[in-house]
Amino acid sequence: MPGGKIAHALFLSATVISAVVTVAIFGFMALLGYPAFMDGRLGAMLTGPWAPGHHAYGIYAMIVGTLAVSSLGMIIALPLSLGCAALIQVIAPRGVGRIIYRLTELMTGIPTVIYGFVGIFLLVPLIREAFGHGSGLCILSAGLMLAMVISPTMILFFAQGLAGVPRSYLMAVSALGGTPVQQLIYVMIPQAWRSILAGVILAFGRAVGDTMIALMLAGNAVSVPRSILDSTRTLTAHIGLVIAADFDSPEFRSLFVCGLILYAFTTMAVLAVRFMAGHER
Repeated sequence: MPGGKIAHALFLSATVISAVVTVAIFGFMALLGYPAFMDGRLGAMLTGPWAPGHHAYGIYAMIVGTLAVSSLGMIIALPLSLGCAALIQVIAPRGVGRIIYRLTELMTGIPTVIYGFVGIFLLVPLIREAFGHGSGLCILSAGLMLAMVISPTMILFFAQGLAGVPRSYLMAVSALGGTPVQQLIYVMIPQAWRSILAGVILAFGRAVGDTMIALMLAGNAVSVPRSILDSTRTLTAHIGLVIAADFDSPEFRSLFVCGLILYAFTTMAVLAVRFMAGHER
């Protein structure tokens, strides 16, 4: 049918354009970051400090800050998201679970900057007063708010995975006298582990690539953090903050090294999800 051929052509074109744009972005970053790989500065950039006044352009502190903020956000978000998904699919009445699910879908559309403003005016003062340390702009503040940002994505993945467990399995557990919680622990979670892991990986990719939360709440200190109450700067915030007038300077080239590292993190997350999807088939 002509309509089917047109739709096929449109979808194929969209696929090709998406692939070309993705490769072009990677090539652009690799091209502009190429001098850092050729003149021997890459090792110093990856392991050294950031001190442009002393001709040091290391991004090690930003790599550590990125992993610290994103890992803390994941540690907080994972049990919260799994509990909410269990509430939606197992514990709450069907009508209540449906309402919670719809509200979670709405949360995915809230701009990240809104979470950032809420964190600045509500969370940061609480952290500052509770611990009496620093300004409150720290890894803990950024991690807590980042957990709120990535939780809706994880909840939706987890809920869909739990809903996909065959009904016959649950009926067998009920026939043996099992409670809904036992169904969840012994049947649903083991059966839905691929969806759960896919949600974790994709949420981690979003956590690593988030800019506004880290920029607004982490404090943007260019030193290696020693605790979750220390300020830090992530790779995304570093890219947003550094302005270099000389396009051939190591300071400017370091931004593209940051971009390549973020690109690698995201690519590994996507490949991991694809690998699991292939094995699931």
